[in-house]
Amino acid sequence: MRMSAKAEYAVRAMVELAAAEPGALTKTEDLAQAQGIPAQFLADILSALRADQLVRSHRGRDGGYTLARPAEQISVADVLRCVDGPLASVRDMGLGDLPYGGPTAALTDVWRALRASMRAVLEETSLADVAGGRLPAHVGALADAYRRQEHTRGHRRTV
Repeated sequence: MRMSAKAEYAVRAMVELAAAEPGALTKTEDLAQAQGIPAQFLADILSALRADQLVRSHRGRDGGYTLARPAEQISVADVLRCVDGPLASVRDMGLGDLPYGGPTAALTDVWRALRASMRAVLEETSLADVAGGRLPAHVGALADAYRRQEHTRGHRRTV
């Protein structure tokens, strides 16, 4: 999976909002500064998040943004789909429409498995999980396994 800067910025901004007091308004400039995101780029992202009803905006001098629902009810997948569309797609085609046959026919199931594994992580991890540093057990286990693989690969390169 390749994540766009827009998607990564959107997730970071949403986690920042999730870490705020419930109902507290956060100004675009404060979000941008807290996460090192270009303010104009963030304004465009927040507009998309508002259109998708993931955030609410309040105008005026004391205005800003807040989550539209509790952080526990917004998954990382919700944010990614809002700004980048489907989590995993192959040439923007439905998996059943891919022109695979012969020895490549099983690739459709590989792509299905990829999509299912991404969903298992992204749909089951809420903004509250990330903001609180308490990831679901299966997500933490996958991250730990990956860290072990990185360490092993890094160790092999130095030997």
